[in-house]
Amino acid sequence: MTSPSPDQTADQTELLARIAEALDRLAPPPLASCDWLRHPAYVWTGEAARPVPVLDAPALGLLQGIDDQKDRVVTNVERLAAGHAAHDMLLWGSRGMGKSALLRAAIRSAQNVHPGSIALVQVAQEALSGVAGLFATLGKIERHFLVFIDDLGFEENDGSGPRLLRSWLEGGVEARPGNVRLAVTSNRRAIVARNMSEQDDPINPRDAVDDRLALADRFGLSIGFHNCDQDAYLAIIAGYARAFGLDWEESDALEWSRRRGARSGRVAWQYVNELAGRAGKTI
Repeated sequence: MTSPSPDQTADQTELLARIAEALDRLAPPPLASCDWLRHPAYVWTGEAARPVPVLDAPALGLLQGIDDQKDRVVTNVERLAAGHAAHDMLLWGSRGMGKSALLRAAIRSAQNVHPGSIALVQVAQEALSGVAGLFATLGKIERHFLVFIDDLGFEENDGSGPRLLRSWLEGGVEARPGNVRLAVTSNRRAIVARNMSEQDDPINPRDAVDDRLALADRFGLSIGFHNCDQDAYLAIIAGYARAFGLDWEESDALEWSRRRGARSGRVAWQYVNELAGRAGKTI
């Protein structure tokens, strides 16, 4: 075989260089590094983390009607912040009863007690497949983290999601490291498919629900949040109104809930926001 001439070799080298330059232009820019020691919270996109400089959370004293749930969550988060043994948590139950707000409030409270020791990392459901990479990163950081997955509900016939969650909780090769705990919120303890009705759905076999319950049982803490009765609803409003200096009437608050067709912490907060708007105040 004839060896290429010097001119051919130079042409080939130039061509390869031009191809490499073109590929560099097409490639996405490198991900910015994240300072995992600086911020109180982060959002994980599946490939990178976005820092949250200020963690938006209500004061614990404003969360009314969930005293038992509050005590258990706050105690567990403070244990994690202190470097003590702590549980993974499943917060399940009625919508609008403060599950995610409580987690944020508990983290901020723990940060006040143990400055810099703990951070919240929120993971969107569509980013679950990238959590193993997140764990690999967090395991190398000298800090404690609560990885938060909000409103978890797998699609029907989704086998990968439950398997991922089970491997994280059971100590598999992709299990969360020792300085990380999981906190998951879901509308139902079984973490069933999103399109499943509140009653047993004959389309979904009972054993599938039993399997999801077995998954839920792998959390060290499984804490239920139940429908808000009238007294609790009014107590929530009273607490907010007192904190923000707002006048209100019980009959007006009840009429607000009737119009919304529900009583919950969320509906109570929306009513308080309405009160502040009427009074020309910001909250």
